[in-house]
Parts: sequence; structure tokens; C-alpha cells
Amino acid sequence: KNDDNEPDDEPEDDDEEEETRRVTVFNFDGMEYAFKERPSVLEEREGKIEFRVVNNDNTRENMIVLTGLKNIFQKQLPKMPREYILRLVYDRLHLLMAVVRKPLTVVGGITYRLFDSRGFAEIVFCAISLTEQVRGYGAHLMNHLKDYVRATSPVKYFLTYADNYAIGYFKKQGFTKEVTLDKLVWVGYIKDYEGGTLMQCLMLPSRLRYLDSGKILLLQKAAIEKQIKMRSTSHVVRPGLQVFKNARPGFKLLASEIPGLIASGWLEEMDKLAQKPKRGPHYNFMVSLLSELTNHPLAWPFAVPVNKDEVGDYYDVIKEPMDLSTMELKLENDKYDTFDQFLYDCRLIFNNCRSYNAETTTYYKNATKLDKFLTKKVKESADYSHFLE
Repeated sequence: KNDDNEPDDEPEDDDEEEETRRVTVFNFDGMEYAFKERPSVLEEREGKIEFRVVNNDNTRENMIVLTGLKNIFQKQLPKMPREYILRLVYDRLHLLMAVVRKPLTVVGGITYRLFDSRGFAEIVFCAISLTEQVRGYGAHLMNHLKDYVRATSPVKYFLTYADNYAIGYFKKQGFTKEVTLDKLVWVGYIKDYEGGTLMQCLMLPSRLRYLDSGKILLLQKAAIEKQIKMRSTSHVVRPGLQVFKNARPGFKLLASEIPGLIASGWLEEMDKLAQKPKRGPHYNFMVSLLSELTNHPLAWPFAVPVNKDEVGDYYDVIKEPMDLSTMELKLENDKYDTFDQFLYDCRLIFNNCRSYNAETTTYYKNATKLDKFLTKKVKESADYSHFLE
């Protein structure tokens, strides 16, 4: 029911000028901090896009925006009946927040319905145009929606039914599968979707602005680091130990004799933890690579095993299925003894997809682009590039 698979077209490296403009610098307690804004934030700041709340009020511009959103939802949410999308988009009980590129090109949006007296809102549709899934519109759109709804209504909760492909997106936006809102409040009011997962978002206090979340998190990090430095000397860099230069065989240095170690917060239990068996030599790189693949906007078709009830003949055609969640399980259980084994499963996902689907499908194209992304990432590592030879 929701779709925010950013991006479809893999962007090349952003030009240096835009990269520079995306960096926001500010001072905190005498220290300078910087963080990089999403491209969509930069576009809004420069007046290239705007966020509008619209509904069916028969005004010309709003009807143009509604029609643009209707077309995007119908294309991006193929499992939803077209007539159903049409009815809800133009229904006057529903509101829509749209991303509009000036003068009047609709990029994407969210359809939602407020239940003011019950303290929650339902997100019905969420999608970004296939050609625009590049610049972080989905996250920025959700932040705008939260700030707007919180400022204009008594609503504190969002509820939505998410399909398997949208769960990851909603988790990133602060939604959880653990619904704490009393069932008596929402049962019978929101639309139930077969195969969907009900998710909830409890909004933060109004003093915290979602659109400032990047800066707020960085400030929190800076404040925590300051407190750590006040309570510990772990940040102090000391000269190397000289006692081993003339030490006799069998010499041992007690922890208490190492300058600054105790003051830094070291405990004896830490030694015991350090002596536990470690993961294989490739584990950290495989974790990093799998995380980048899993979080890639094009990875949604490969997130979980193919549902045999939805694709009846898949397992007749594909004899060695593989998906990213299975790889994650194998990695955590130390099933990859070598990096080649890990790389084999990655390629298996993409090759299976291209074997089963036609070249013109989104699935096939996503597999090819994600395969190239994997190759690029491995090539960038001097320690692993030879595995591609």
C-alpha cells in the first residue's frame, strides 16, 4: 500500500558544488559541527520544490495536484485497485501532502485521513514518482507531514498498513510494528489490508521539530561527547609505553600501571570480553556491504524470500533461491567462511531475478543496477577488489 523505493535511477556522484551547498555548519559550545542535508532539503531551501497540503476543493491548482498524485499512486502501487485509489484521492475526507516541483510538477505525496477526536491519523498511500526517487523526498515529505499534522491538530499517533516493501521505509521514519494505541480507538475506523503489517508512529513532543531532526541528533551527540569528556579521560592521547624496550622475558605489565587506563573507565571485565572468540577476518566488511545493499533504495524486491502464494511457479523455475534477509541470518550465524561464499550469494540473488523476470521489468533492472552497485563497492576496497578478478 505504500511505496518509497528511492531511487530507481542510480545517480552518479553529485557535483562538487551541490555537495558543498548541502553541508550545514553550526557552532555548539565553542566547537564547529557540520552535517550534510538531503538533496530535497536543499531544493526546498532554494525554492525549487514546495510541500503543499491539498484536498478536493474544486480549485484548479489543487485538482491538478490531486490528479498528479493519483497517477503516481496508480503507477507505484500496482496491487491497489485503480478505482480505489481514484476514489480515496478525490474523497473530501482525505487530505494529501504533495511534493511539487515548481511551477506545478507533482513529484510524490502522502494521502492521509485525520481522526481528530480519536487522536490519530491514518496514512493511506505514500509514493514518490519513479523518475524522482533519488533525492530523499520520502523522508523529507514524512517530516513535513508530522510537523504539519502536529501543529494543526490534536493528533499524536499515525497508523498505517505497510506491505513488505514499505516496512523498511516506515521503520526509518519512526514507525514500529508494536502498536500501543488502544484497539478500541482505531478498530473499525481504518482500512484493513490483507497481507499488510499494521505500524504505528507516536510523535515526539511539539518542541522538537522533525525538519530539524538532523541538527538535533548532531547536537545530542555533541552534548553526550562533552559529558563523556567531563567524566573520563578516554579522549586523551598519551605517549607510547617504553617499559617493554628493556623488559626481561615473561615480563607482564599490570593494567593499573598503564598511565590513564583506569581513569579512562577501563574495567577488568573488558579484558574478558576482548578475549572472546572473534568473527572471521571478512566479517566486518561483509556486514558493512550487506547493510549497504539492504538499505539501498532498489533492494526492496530482494529483501525477503519470494512468496510462493503470490508467485506460484517461482520455486519450480529457481532451484537455489536467495534473498537479503537469508544472507543476514547466514552472516550472523557465521555461515560464510570466505568472502567468495558471500559474493556468490549476492550474485545468486541478482542472477535468479534476471533468470525469472523479463528484461523490461523493474525487477530485472533493479537487479542489474544493484549488481553494479555491489561491484562498485567491492572495487572501492583495496583489500577486496581482487575478488572480482
